[in-house]
Amino acid sequence: MTNMSIVTRLWAVRHAHDLLCHPQLTGMLHHPHRLPRAVRRAPVARHSLELLAPLDWSHFPERDLSTQWCQPTVPYVPFVAAFLLKLEASLTYMSALREHLVNHPVLTTALGFPLPRTYRPITDTLLDAHLPTSRHFARILRKMPNAALQWLLDDTVHLLQAELADVTPAFGQAISLDTKAILAWVKENNPKAYVTDRFNKEHQPAGDPDCKLGCKRKRNQRTTDEKPAASNDPPTPLSNPRPPKGVPVGEYYWGYASGVVATKIPGWAEIVLAELTQPFNASDASYFHPLMADTERRLGFRPRFGALDAGFDCWYVYEHFHRDGEPWQSAFAAVPWAKRGPKRTFDADGLPLCDAGLAMPLKHIYTARRTLVPHQKGRYACPLQHPERTADACPVNHKRWDKGGCLTNLATSVGARLRHKIDRDSDLYHQIYDQRTATERINSQAKALGIERPKLRNQRAITNLNTLIYVLINLRALHRIRAKKARLAIAA
Repeated sequence: MTNMSIVTRLWAVRHAHDLLCHPQLTGMLHHPHRLPRAVRRAPVARHSLELLAPLDWSHFPERDLSTQWCQPTVPYVPFVAAFLLKLEASLTYMSALREHLVNHPVLTTALGFPLPRTYRPITDTLLDAHLPTSRHFARILRKMPNAALQWLLDDTVHLLQAELADVTPAFGQAISLDTKAILAWVKENNPKAYVTDRFNKEHQPAGDPDCKLGCKRKRNQRTTDEKPAASNDPPTPLSNPRPPKGVPVGEYYWGYASGVVATKIPGWAEIVLAELTQPFNASDASYFHPLMADTERRLGFRPRFGALDAGFDCWYVYEHFHRDGEPWQSAFAAVPWAKRGPKRTFDADGLPLCDAGLAMPLKHIYTARRTLVPHQKGRYACPLQHPERTADACPVNHKRWDKGGCLTNLATSVGARLRHKIDRDSDLYHQIYDQRTATERINSQAKALGIERPKLRNQRAITNLNTLIYVLINLRALHRIRAKKARLAIAA
């Protein structure tokens, strides 16, 4: 038996059903001073309930509890609360979480795990016999629908939006989006392990059936005055510009990636607005539309400004933030220029200008289907040779003059023009682009919570774990904001 008093253990038994899964607990959580004496005397249980108190547990999308089993079905709520406390306590494995619950019977009962109805003192052996096994905890994390955990993230965003309403009227108007690499728990990611065909995407690791091979860091361009980074990899031959056989360019791993949208309230907090986990072989651009859809649903409006890295230098990103009838400075995406072709200038009608400064007429329109987002593209031709030849030579002696003159293909969307027209040297652009520190800070907090190297072996469990990590990050931010407001109120 632990040092916990018999009276405390008796309370834990008699109040086993007046807890987190019970509707009465909502009021108890919102009023910590009304907690029973046994909980107030247990610092771990009191701190845990205070951490989880802001969440609206009474409306959590629970699973069907009317199953015809020999034992009653335990709700999802106790498990979700336990998973959040596992992250808060930096417990790596489910066995450590279960041991933590066994060592704190008041906390275990307060979370809503059913215990035997007996007036005998609860011993560690009795508590250990009635708690779900470590494998069952892992099974629940794997089987639980992610939509239920996304509901918790919805709740945290709404709580933070209401809490900061008197601090800033521009909550969520400027967002940043980035991705975070997640390494699978497989030997292929261990450089000390001998693995044949380590980077062969056709050979799925036995340790994780869902992870995919992807590149964590890669740079395709280097300026002439830049020295190559120190590396143990064999150098690329100068005569044949290909990497040596068997050594890929960049850092390749098996795993997943987590995309996150965050907003920054200077002096207060960085807040997660949306998150998405995909296999590592998914492109960065594939995160944009799902994440922005969740962001707009939670905020209730479309953000005006976005800060993203060069991997999102796509026409539809600029189009998403653009407002028809407004100048680009009022709403735009701050994305660095990715060196894919030359920059273009346009006339008042939106036609691209050739090297000679003449507007290039539209020759024809076609649909680009083999892209992430199918869209219309226009083929623009030389203004001196289309629709008919009006000059004998090009003013700038273009090299394709004898072959019909210059040609260019551009998406007909306004986003394709904005990609070229945005002034990336302006103070406003740099002010918005600096918002990217929000996702960097969120990723740093997520890394401290173990998102980079999870001890899990399937995508569904890792996806649920990532959502819980971001829920906890928002919960911590909410408590910091409330504590700061309390200090300011005392100082005033």
